[in-house]
Amino acid sequence: MIERNSHPRERRLGAHTGSRVEGLGSRLSRRRLLKTAAAACAAFALPHAVPAAALGLEEKAAPSDRIVMGGIGIGGRGGYDLSVLLEQPDVQFVAVCDVQKVRRDGAKSAVDAKYGNTDCAAYRDLRELLGERAELDAVLIATGDRWHAAAAIMAMKAGKDVFCEKPCTMSIADGQALVDTARRHGRIFQAGMQRLSEANFVFADELARCGRLGEVHTVYAHIIPFQMRTDWLPAQPEPDPQTLDWDLWLGPAPRRPYSAGYLGGCGAWLDYYDFGTGVAGWGSHTICQCQSALGALRTSAVEYEYPGNDAAEGLAARFAGGVKMVLTAQGWRGSCGVRYEGSEGWVSVADGYQRPDVSSPSLLDEFQEVVRAYMARSGRAMHHLRDFLAGVRTRRPCVADEVVTHCTMTTNHAANACMLLKRNVKWDPEKAEFVGDPEANRLRSRPMRAPWRV
Repeated sequence: MIERNSHPRERRLGAHTGSRVEGLGSRLSRRRLLKTAAAACAAFALPHAVPAAALGLEEKAAPSDRIVMGGIGIGGRGGYDLSVLLEQPDVQFVAVCDVQKVRRDGAKSAVDAKYGNTDCAAYRDLRELLGERAELDAVLIATGDRWHAAAAIMAMKAGKDVFCEKPCTMSIADGQALVDTARRHGRIFQAGMQRLSEANFVFADELARCGRLGEVHTVYAHIIPFQMRTDWLPAQPEPDPQTLDWDLWLGPAPRRPYSAGYLGGCGAWLDYYDFGTGVAGWGSHTICQCQSALGALRTSAVEYEYPGNDAAEGLAARFAGGVKMVLTAQGWRGSCGVRYEGSEGWVSVADGYQRPDVSSPSLLDEFQEVVRAYMARSGRAMHHLRDFLAGVRTRRPCVADEVVTHCTMTTNHAANACMLLKRNVKWDPEKAEFVGDPEANRLRSRPMRAPWRV
């Protein structure tokens, strides 16, 4: 088991806990961003190699040197994350937790099959897992959206580092609590914003950050059609809690009658405001990427223009330097796409692309060199879970740490407020409030059902 650092890790930047992130400032100018990025990219075209040892992939770690992990919410995306973590030679999974029996039994079987034993413990209630498994260094959290922030905060208070799937917060207040908890308890946090660690997306971001596109004026973030249903489905008899614990499934969400309709398909609950996150449900995949390209991961957009439709199609958000970000479901051959347009060219990429689309083929000439230079400069691997595991070992903040998570999710939640109110809103990142807008400011938090809180 990894020996935990008993002292809160030193921060490169102060934590955003409701006022401001020290060292950020929200008044970013495009010219200053380009100048700063260009200096950071001086080694842009130099080839570098990152040895396998840096990724922890050379050989299986000794049992005493493994990162001991548990999982909370192990179905769908969580099942995928678990499969990747089980292949890491320096990880040992010892416990899983899920409110659905079929999922926790399946996860336990996968872990036991990997290690050739029956030792993996299975829990229905995350409080039992966190309370009983003192040996855990870290936990994977891949529950439904309504649980992400509360579960992550509970885990960090219990002394665990956290890898949490996106969207990590249901509200701006959730994000403030997440940052504050990580800081006070000295925990490592990584959001599942994995495209920050994928070569195609990192390359596109580097083209924007390093001035190869000229002065970037517009970025586009892929979303799916926006829905925020406020009704709920007709009641059905609740299942046996051992099969599906409905009260624990709801967690911090409002008490609603059970219906199997919420569980069907690919997260049927996503369309319901009680359980999902509206724009943020998909924007959490792409808005952080746009902010990365702009060098704005530790701030948020300041103006939000209502698009005049119920799908958030065309919603425009502007950053303090004037760059416009447009939310749209159009323009890519795959999902989770981004496009960056500058005075001297553009780049576009989405899942499934062999290489990004670019305005000029010459932009792709140094693809490998650009990615290697980023890896050497940042010290990060093109493997999101490995970046988290490196953080657990070294106590270095991850690429999608709690501040990045909070600031980019704030942009998502402010876009939600714009859609819910059906009008333009302005956000002040320094004061962490909507400007002169009491109605919008009431949307910064959501009530949580007792006994759950953040």
